[in-house]
Amino acid sequence: MNKTRHPVIRVIIADDHEVFREGFRSILRNLTEIELIAEAQNGEELVRLASTLTPDVIITDIKMPIMDGIEATKLLADKFPHIHVIALSMFDDDDLIIDMLEAGAKGYLLKNAHKTDIIEAIKTVYQGESFYCSKTIHKLTQLIAKCKYNSSNKARKIRTEFTPKELEVIKLICTGLSNKEIAARLNLSVRTVEGYKERVTEKIKSKSTAGIVIYAIRNGIYKI
Repeated sequence: MNKTRHPVIRVIIADDHEVFREGFRSILRNLTEIELIAEAQNGEELVRLASTLTPDVIITDIKMPIMDGIEATKLLADKFPHIHVIALSMFDDDDLIIDMLEAGAKGYLLKNAHKTDIIEAIKTVYQGESFYCSKTIHKLTQLIAKCKYNSSNKARKIRTEFTPKELEVIKLICTGLSNKEIAARLNLSVRTVEGYKERVTEKIKSKSTAGIVIYAIRNGIYKI
């Protein structure tokens, strides 16, 4: 869904390393469609700034002092569901990545992501879609699949909670297709696909597309 609240996409970056924030600042400095409105050094400061400034997108490190990105994302998802969060990591803490996505993050970027990936991620999550840079999507799927979870006993029961069309949509989401691509594949409208996704997220009590992927893999609906 397109938003018209601001002429530009307003962004807050949270990371406890000044060098990283400076690099991010330089990337966005000359862009007309994206504005960096604030920076935070920890999750507590991030939540406070977000409450005051209500940005469109937040990019936050997972590991931070005082309050980490996971706890901050949970609070933000509950209080400000319209603010979209992108997680940052060096891929050195697999379990934390999964926790971050389950907390409600809609995107994932490596800290050494290219400028074009960062800009695309911001624009993509702003429009309500999930984004994972090309270098991470394969490993991310593998991480979800390797989560310590026994799916064999739940798969049959879980499957009965969804209609056949919902299951089709879930499986296509897991392959990384966008709403538009899923609509074309199933010969549906984009709005209809969005409706299916909304019903699925309500059933599994998920806050993001990543949550659907995590749920589907853990419960045997989708296999790599």
